[in-house]
Amino acid sequence: MLAVTLTDNSRLGGLLAEQGQVILAIDGLQPDIGHEVLWVLRDCLSGEVLLAKSLLSGRRQDLAELIGQVRDGLGVPITGVISDGQHPIRKAVAQTLPGVPHQLCQFHYLREAARPAYEADRHAKKELKKRARGVRPIERSLEGRTDAEAEAARGYCDAVRSALTDDGRPPLEASGLKLHERLSAVVASLDRVAEKRGCRPSCNG
Repeated sequence: MLAVTLTDNSRLGGLLAEQGQVILAIDGLQPDIGHEVLWVLRDCLSGEVLLAKSLLSGRRQDLAELIGQVRDGLGVPITGVISDGQHPIRKAVAQTLPGVPHQLCQFHYLREAARPAYEADRHAKKELKKRARGVRPIERSLEGRTDAEAEAARGYCDAVRSALTDDGRPPLEASGLKLHERLSAVVASLDRVAEKRGCRPSCNG
C-alpha cells in the first residue's frame, strides 16, 4: 500500500500544489536494535507520506540526501520541519533546508517538559503498589466459594488488579494519580459496604 501511495505522483502532486506548501515531518522507525532504520518523511498538512526508505545508519549525510530527494521532487516549498530533534536530523535539515524553521515535535517537547512530574508520579505509583499487595492470598481464600460475598470480593480483587496494571498514557495521563483515584474508589466502595453491615473495615483490623 505504501509503495502504491508513493508512486502515485499525479495524485500527490495535485494535492500538494493545491495546498501550496509542505510541513515536513521526519522520523526513524527501528524494529530491533541492530536492524535497518525505516526513515519516513511525511507532510503534516495532508498526512501524506512523501518518502520512506530503510537505512543502515542515521548519519547526517544519509538523511540530507533523503531530505534533498523530497525537496527536489515536491514542486512546492517546504516551509517548516518537525522532528524529535536528534543531532543528525538537525544537521541534515540545516544543510538541505537552510533558513527553514525546524521545530521539536509536540509529543517530544511535552515529554521533556513533563519529565520531572513524570518521575515524581512514577515514584508515587511505586509506593502505592507496595501498599496494595496481597490480592492473591485473598483470591486463594475464596477458591471454591460461589456465594454472593465471595463473588463480590473477587470483583474487588479484579478492580485492584486492573488498577495496578494500567500504566496510563504519560505525560498526558499521570498513571500514579490514576492509580490513586481508582484505589480510592475501591476503598470508598468498601467503606460503604461496611457501613451498611454496621462495621467499618478497621473493625476487622
